[in-house]
Amino acid sequence: MNARIPTALLDATQALGQVSQTWDDQIVPQLQDYIRIPAKSPMFDADWAANGFIDTVVRNTAAWIEAQKVEGLTLELVRLPGRTPVLFFEVTGTKTESTQTVLMYGHLDKQPEFSGWRSDLGPWTPKMVDGKLYGRGGADDGYAAYAAIAAIQALKTQNVAHPRIVGLIETCEESGSFDLLPYIDALRQRMGDVGLVVCLDSGAGNYDQLWLTNSLRGMASGVLKVEILTEGVHSGDASGLVPSSFRIMRQVLDRLEDSSTGRLLPASFHCEVPPERLAQAQAAADILGDEIYRRFPWAHYDCGGSSTFALPTTTDPLEALLNRTWKPTLSVTGADGFPDLKNAGNVLRPYTAFKLSLRLPPLVQADAAVQELKALLEDNAPYQAKVTFEGAAGSTGWNAPDTAPWFETALNAASQSHFGAPCGYIGQGGTIPLMNMLSKGFPKAQMMVCGVLGPKSNAHGPNEFLHVPYAKKLTAAVAQMIAQCP
Repeated sequence: MNARIPTALLDATQALGQVSQTWDDQIVPQLQDYIRIPAKSPMFDADWAANGFIDTVVRNTAAWIEAQKVEGLTLELVRLPGRTPVLFFEVTGTKTESTQTVLMYGHLDKQPEFSGWRSDLGPWTPKMVDGKLYGRGGADDGYAAYAAIAAIQALKTQNVAHPRIVGLIETCEESGSFDLLPYIDALRQRMGDVGLVVCLDSGAGNYDQLWLTNSLRGMASGVLKVEILTEGVHSGDASGLVPSSFRIMRQVLDRLEDSSTGRLLPASFHCEVPPERLAQAQAAADILGDEIYRRFPWAHYDCGGSSTFALPTTTDPLEALLNRTWKPTLSVTGADGFPDLKNAGNVLRPYTAFKLSLRLPPLVQADAAVQELKALLEDNAPYQAKVTFEGAAGSTGWNAPDTAPWFETALNAASQSHFGAPCGYIGQGGTIPLMNMLSKGFPKAQMMVCGVLGPKSNAHGPNEFLHVPYAKKLTAAVAQMIAQCP
């Protein structure tokens, strides 16, 4: 027998050096090719199957993984009828005393282009500037599959013992992961007894330490439409008699939101913040201070010879952090019924439609919120206008399970090894539907929800970037965490 006996400890310096080289030589070029492909999620590309962009990024990622020739790794492209594909890989465990599995997660579908990109940047034109790789999807979440394999390969190079590892890379996350649950059901037996989930699709409070996401907000969404006429009419002839569909829209939304403060009015859309999360939020606020709100691209203008900036809802760091992680908030993310400004004549428009995105606190059940939202918006319409809330959908948020002692110790050790600072804990305002599915399916698993979406990375918006130096350290930290998993 020439088989090597796996070693117990990972040399952090060697691991970081190896993954950094892999990032420079292989992952960055792969991600540049990935950014060039408009693999928009099905919600934003109804013809995704015919266009083939999702299939292309899946094939490219699979080809790269297979080319790494990771010892003990098998890879499969799984495709259920009528659904977006997933990549599933398995790596045989070498820690003989371990019966658990590490599950690694990421996604390859993307948000749409959005407007407002800098003149020298674009969503499908990758560009490296000062260690940042700009372009749509690199940070959210194209890097995840590549980083996962690089972390596993670092363990293999040092012959470090590890549990069995499986990977699940989906292509429907930006559409709410509506295709994912059937795949989890189909693959559940092959996943095994999951003891650690590594989800590489979240954010970081700064680029100076490892950050663990401890909660995610849920979401309720849909299109609210107000119709008052069958066709547009001369505004001089009808205004004052025919109520504006936009004014009715405002009245209907006033049932939901206090427009002067942004507070959501229904009590059922709120929840108490658990004491542990409140304490962790205070610690994160102490670390980040006013960077919690300063990191956003605030509008500014000249006023009396000095530059004036728009203001956040609060400048208190703790309150700011809780507002974006544990408070419900309403956003209007799209509108219809409005002509372009250059074509906007003096016409009273027949309808106004808004796409609504309601972020829900982690402990609020989305299905009940969607039903309440629909009734609240549609019932007793002003002027008997036709008010509909269609395409309503919801995804319940997530609150992390209790932290096991080994997990907390390992997180701090990994953060100290690669960043020289302890691990930070922070809630995120976005939604990752998978996490609730996994928490229900594997209630004993520890959840390492982390990612590269730090300050100004601007996922979903213009000028999205991947902070490559941080990604390298995160990849090495993930390798160290897997090595410490019981």
